[in-house]
Amino acid sequence: MYSYIKGIVVDLQSDHIVVENNGIGYLIYVSNPYAYTKGKEAIVYLYQQVKEDGIFLFGFQTVEQKELFLKLIMVKGIGCKTANTMLASGDVSSIVTAIETANVAYLKKIPGIGPKAAQQIILDLQGKIVGSKQVSNQELEEAGEVLIALGYKKGEVDRALAKLMNEKLDTNGYVKKALSLLVK
Repeated sequence: MYSYIKGIVVDLQSDHIVVENNGIGYLIYVSNPYAYTKGKEAIVYLYQQVKEDGIFLFGFQTVEQKELFLKLIMVKGIGCKTANTMLASGDVSSIVTAIETANVAYLKKIPGIGPKAAQQIILDLQGKIVGSKQVSNQELEEAGEVLIALGYKKGEVDRALAKLMNEKLDTNGYVKKALSLLVK
């Protein structure tokens, strides 16, 4: 299995790029090939899929994208191509927030994701992808500890705080806003 490849991007197509490394061109399926620049060196994080009809490489610009992809393909009914389409349809934080807040409407907007698939993704991944990367500041972490001390379950707290991730508040501000979400 490969972790990443570093090489020159020699071709861009609608669903893949070709990266040359030591005279070998690797065809790598990516969610957004136009994020890469032809003729420039790039590091592409890889996932190798082995199937009866071939061996495929899926590439990602960041480790976070790869980690979300790996979680998505563990969901029943979500394959590599669908997970890649999901990454093309939104950034990692938007997808994670939609999963953590059970936003079925957001997930259904992604091509190939219907209501059943959206529910399955939420059921399988909710509460499993909010971690230190999502809780990005000390005040938000402290607010989570306060809410848990008040008797709220960790999953409820994580979902409420995921909705507040992009706001800049102090600990009390996060606690007040999260409480208003939890009471609903």
